[in-house]
Amino acid sequence: MTTESMLRDIAAEQSCTREQTGKDALDVRVLQAMANVPRHEFVPEESRSLAYHNGPLPIGCGQTISQPYIVALMTDLLDPQPGDVILEIGTGSGYQAAILSQLVKQVYSVEIVAALAQQSTERLQRLGYKNVTVRHADGYQGWPEHAPYDGIIVTAAAPHIPAPLLAQLKPGARMVIPVGMPHAYQELIVVEKDADNNINTRSLIGVAFVPLTGNH
Repeated sequence: MTTESMLRDIAAEQSCTREQTGKDALDVRVLQAMANVPRHEFVPEESRSLAYHNGPLPIGCGQTISQPYIVALMTDLLDPQPGDVILEIGTGSGYQAAILSQLVKQVYSVEIVAALAQQSTERLQRLGYKNVTVRHADGYQGWPEHAPYDGIIVTAAAPHIPAPLLAQLKPGARMVIPVGMPHAYQELIVVEKDADNNINTRSLIGVAFVPLTGNH
């Protein structure tokens, strides 16, 4: 599998899900970021032959790197802009943060598993992603020191939309988050906060993510 085959698979799956997502195509900026980031650098050595396969892969510590199509879709739904400061919950291997780093000014990423936080920090630094900062903490609580954010992306399924994250979302901004219980139906939700701090949500497609852990 290659980057080109991964992009073809993303386009094919987008075509199949366009009625649910409301999108005929993904933003070319997002697809270019997907092309630029070497996904094989973010998976374990033993999985590198599958790095560009359109599916999730284990990364250790009971966690996974998400399916490329889902990474692309969630990034597109966030609608990141060059001057944005984005909060990511669930750094994992650092792949989603690396994609976002191509599109925004700064990414703050929170990872609850200490080993993954350390590994992703080292990996992102080695690969030259200088506008990503990783913190080992409980992502349910967000990262209030840098709030409010121009967008928030959550890469683990929460049982509900975390109130601390809503509070840290800038008016006019979006959060993309999978919601649902482990081993049960989960849905990908886009949360929008309007200028008056009213919250609107819409559900798009069914997904399967590892659970958001922590003290919630």
